[in-house]
Amino acid sequence: MSKSISGRRSRLVVVIVAAVAVLLGACGGGDSELTVYSGRSEELIRPLLDRFSKETGIDVGVRYASTSSLAALLLEEGDRTDADVFIAQDAGALGVVQRAGMFADLDGGVLARVAEVYRSPEGQWVGLSGRARVIVYNTDAVSPDELPDSILDFTDPVWERRIGWAPTNGSFQAWVTALRVREGDDAAQAWLEAIEDNGATAYSNNTSIVDAVGRGEVEVGFVNHYYLYRFLAEEGDDFPARNYFTGPGDVGTLVNVAGAGIIEGADASDEAQQLLEFLLSDESQAFLSGENFEYPLVDGVATPVELTPLSEIVPVVLDLNDLDDREGTLKLLQDAGVLP
Repeated sequence: MSKSISGRRSRLVVVIVAAVAVLLGACGGGDSELTVYSGRSEELIRPLLDRFSKETGIDVGVRYASTSSLAALLLEEGDRTDADVFIAQDAGALGVVQRAGMFADLDGGVLARVAEVYRSPEGQWVGLSGRARVIVYNTDAVSPDELPDSILDFTDPVWERRIGWAPTNGSFQAWVTALRVREGDDAAQAWLEAIEDNGATAYSNNTSIVDAVGRGEVEVGFVNHYYLYRFLAEEGDDFPARNYFTGPGDVGTLVNVAGAGIIEGADASDEAQQLLEFLLSDESQAFLSGENFEYPLVDGVATPVELTPLSEIVPVVLDLNDLDDREGTLKLLQDAGVLP
């Protein structure tokens, strides 16, 4: 082999190595890396994570899936998981991970940002935004005066074939778990069977229910509060549906939370702490409430003017950690004939 060919090959190796180094540097980007498992949709949470990366220089890798799937994955992975932070769509999943001993204790400053009712009593997860259960109703077909004070009263035959619900939906299943905690399994099963016998129409999700109510396909539906506001934003105030809160302390007015916790032994625990502080900043809270019409959980952050303030709702009071028995709820839904 000639010296010239050998020299050219040596220079080529140097160029390739340099190019690979550049590519690896581009993938790394920031000074540190953080792995997040997110049960919140990419559309909602990604803008905040991108802003966090830009402000801190910390790269954030995200695994998106349903909250229940990610909770199950964390339990399967155990201390082998790459996750540093788990962001969940509901408190029940956070309770599952906490009771498995997989969350670290959170800094007191983070916990102090949120009222006790919306965070772990053990200080291992914290709510990021609030999501109230409501009755959405068609304003052309139903007057608010006709709606009962308790969701339990929708078993009355007067509501036959007028109700929409989503038994396969995660937020509904979390609510059924709250019903079990509040009323007991026997009462919860009896309610489910009665609603089914009342000819309730099953939909795949909350959006489909609100759409059906607006079209008059059904007259009332069991949903999270913020779905209505998406329709009002797109179609205007003439959209013929509004939200109704059941009476003070009624289980129909559950305020659940989307929240987050830091994985015990996380490689990037300091960066994870910074992320939670960022997500609970006034600016991030305003983004979460403004973009998705959810309730901010930090004092001093304004609630969107469209929403009934949390202080006026008087929701049912539960330890949100107790909403962790999703498997028991699925079995109950099956026993009631609501799920196959």
